[in-house]
Amino acid sequence: FVPNDCVLNTDSQQEIIITGPNASGKSTFLRQVALITLMAQIGSFVPARAAKIGLVDRIFTRVGAQDDLATGQSTFTVEMNETANILNNATPRSLVILDEVGRGTSTYDGLSIAWAVAEYLHELGPKTLFATHYHHLNELEERLPRVKNYRIAVKEDGDHIIFLRRIIRGGTDRSFGIQVARLAGLPNPVIKRARELLETFSQEKLRGQSVDVAQIPAARVNQGGLFDEPVPENPALEELRALEIHEMTPVQAMIKLEQLQKLALGA
Repeated sequence: FVPNDCVLNTDSQQEIIITGPNASGKSTFLRQVALITLMAQIGSFVPARAAKIGLVDRIFTRVGAQDDLATGQSTFTVEMNETANILNNATPRSLVILDEVGRGTSTYDGLSIAWAVAEYLHELGPKTLFATHYHHLNELEERLPRVKNYRIAVKEDGDHIIFLRRIIRGGTDRSFGIQVARLAGLPNPVIKRARELLETFSQEKLRGQSVDVAQIPAARVNQGGLFDEPVPENPALEELRALEIHEMTPVQAMIKLEQLQKLALGA
């Protein structure tokens, strides 16, 4: 577990905008703050080295994404209903937790809603944590006096990323979506194609132009012919499947691994 500090006040840091990759710990940090605040309200000890927590009248959360089939509400409708409840009932003594508001609709509609919600909460006054992938919201720090930007620290190692789980000062303009998709196990051809498309979209954005679909490079489909000979399977795979690894000693396993490596390389 990586501990993180959180400071919210009514003077200079009433609303925190948190950016960072998926699965990096943004939602965990939001839930942590909400749960510690709730525990403090009932007089409980809290999992922190030190805590100074004032009274709150309510804790509002808009976290997660799911539809409501029973009432015929889409994911976005559920999200907007919960957001409306927060905006209509929060007070300056409330704690508001928002996780990726606006993601259930088109990019610009969602960004516009998220921006307007952040502005409204700043004027309303509740202490707010707002996690988002809309990096444009980082600009609010320059516009609104009590908004501050934070991000999840990430270490890059070539095409790989390492989540450090630390909340640090400052915004980010990257979500590392393709790297996270790679970690999730998407096939390499999909990752390669996504990188190719990202490069095209990024260049269009830098030129200040909308994406011209006609200029998107065509996908190179690697499909064998109907009468192509099947590629023979490496013989090392068959031996590997037949191994009874639970009956092998460490020394036997090392010897067998060396043999399989030589077989796989055709030595």
